[in-house]
Amino acid sequence: MDDWGTLPGLPDEAFEHDGLITKRHQRASAFALLRPLPGHLLWDVGTGSGAMAIEWCRAARGARAIGVERNPERAARARRNVEKLAPGAVEVVEGDAAELVAELAAPDAVFIGGGATSGVLESCWAALRPGGRIVVHGVTLETEAILAEAFREHGGQLARLSVEFAEPIGRFWGWTPLRPVTQWSCSR
Repeated sequence: MDDWGTLPGLPDEAFEHDGLITKRHQRASAFALLRPLPGHLLWDVGTGSGAMAIEWCRAARGARAIGVERNPERAARARRNVEKLAPGAVEVVEGDAAELVAELAAPDAVFIGGGATSGVLESCWAALRPGGRIVVHGVTLETEAILAEAFREHGGQLARLSVEFAEPIGRFWGWTPLRPVTQWSCSR
């Protein structure tokens, strides 16, 4: 862990996960827009493995994060990752994000990586401090439609991230793509 430094983009293998993790290159892109700052609070909604929350806290002194996860197994996994990679810096709360976010301290930044619904997105946007940043990733058509609507309503930037890796095909090499991610980012 010590030789990884503090810049976001740890290898996916650094985290215990079930395959549903914001992949390394996509995390790095999100952090370029979220801009972790000392003492700032991130909400990581749909935290899964906790990778985004953990990397946020590692990136800036005193940065804090709250990971919101409705799946108890994933929440437990996120807590194990926090203990290993950012002890004491991330609070993981379990439950439905639409209900929980109203009870949380106002964030300086929000990342929604899993389960973006219109209601969750609007609740997070409303809670975001002035000057705060939001980044939302989606891989489904339904989430992409929600992000397009958020872009129309609030502005910001709508982008599609495509990542491919060179892998063997017989005795040659070819490209194997990850699922494209639609990314909406905006400052309040």
